[in-house]
Parts: sequence; structure tokens; C-alpha cells
Amino acid sequence: MKKEIAFIFDLDGVIVDTAKYHFLAWRNLANSLGFEFTEEHNELLKGVSRVRSLEILLEIGKVDLTEEQKQPLLLKKNEEYLEYVNKMTADEILPGVNDLLNFLDANNIKFALGSASKNAPLILEKVGLIKRFAALVDGNDVSKAKPDPEVFLIGAKKLNMNPENCVVVEDAIAGVEAANAAKMLSIGIGDAKVLSEAAYIFNDMTEITSDFLKNLIN
Repeated sequence: MKKEIAFIFDLDGVIVDTAKYHFLAWRNLANSLGFEFTEEHNELLKGVSRVRSLEILLEIGKVDLTEEQKQPLLLKKNEEYLEYVNKMTADEILPGVNDLLNFLDANNIKFALGSASKNAPLILEKVGLIKRFAALVDGNDVSKAKPDPEVFLIGAKKLNMNPENCVVVEDAIAGVEAANAAKMLSIGIGDAKVLSEAAYIFNDMTEITSDFLKNLIN
């Protein structure tokens, strides 16, 4: 028998790849503070809030700043990031995403976005996906960052679904841990070693087949 389920998607690395724009903006900020910020360093910021990301960046550069000094840096980073975001188009939707959303629509399965990014609505609008999601949860809705399950629990509530009937698609270990803490089924997208706590793991969205999805809902 077909069971009622809903999907909640992370944004960065799942729907689109805006991580590269975050990286460029953080790297430029680090350079302006006089130290190097590498792609390896950038991995530490995956699924982490903007404020915590700045703290990690400053720890890497061994730079000590007051809360007052941090605020303009956060603004500067976000403004530069938004310059990149405002140029985004539908071409930046990751392969496999539209096929998956089409399958969910065809099977009357609701889906929401669950992202730590306050820019999530803008990004979805730029790539032409905002009207497809039944609910959006972004950085403006949450007070606790992943791995706290808050973002996904709010998503389930907005979809009028029980958490245990929700499937979360995530590319970061903090997101997988948040999904598991919410008692949701977690699907990891990316490195199997990193995402080992996910119930299912795929290299990318194109590997999520309609057969897999049919088995999930039956």
C-alpha cells in the first residue's frame, strides 16, 4: 500500500551548488584579513550558519575580533555572495533535480525546502523553482543550526506531516544528523564516507531512480 510521505530538501549541494559562491566570498574576506582560505577549509563551513562560519574562518586565520568588528565583515561577505546569486539562472539547477521533483509532483508527494540560508527564497526565485515547493524553511525561520533538527521539524509542520513520514535529502553530515535526530529518513548526496550515518547514499541526484522512489512510497 502506498504510504503518505513528504520530502524536505536542503538547498546548497542538493538543489543548486551555491557553495562555490560562498567559497569565493569567504576566500576574499580571508585575503582581506591577511590569510589564506582553501577549499579544504571551506568544507568546515558546510551546513553551518553564517555567524558560525565567520567564527571558524577567524579561528583558521588566528584572528581575534570583537562582536562589533564581526558585523561589518558578515555584511561584506553576504553582499559579495548576493552579487553572485543575483546572476543565477535555471542552468544552475543540479542534474537530476527536475526529474526528481517531476516524479514527486506526478505522485502527489509534497516537498519543502529546509535550508540554513536566509537567501534560500531568492536563490529558488532566480533558478525558477520557488513556486514548486509547498513550503519553505530558511534561516529566518530557525534559531538553531543543524545538526539540531529544528529546520526539518518546522518543515514537517508546514507540510502538515508527521516527522517519521518525511524524507530528507542532504549533502552535509550536520544535515544528515539533523534529519536522523528528527526521526526522518535521511538520504545523503555525496561522499559515502562522510555521510555514513544516512539511511541511503547517492553520489548525486541523478542516481535517485524512479524505481528507488517507488519502493520508498510502497
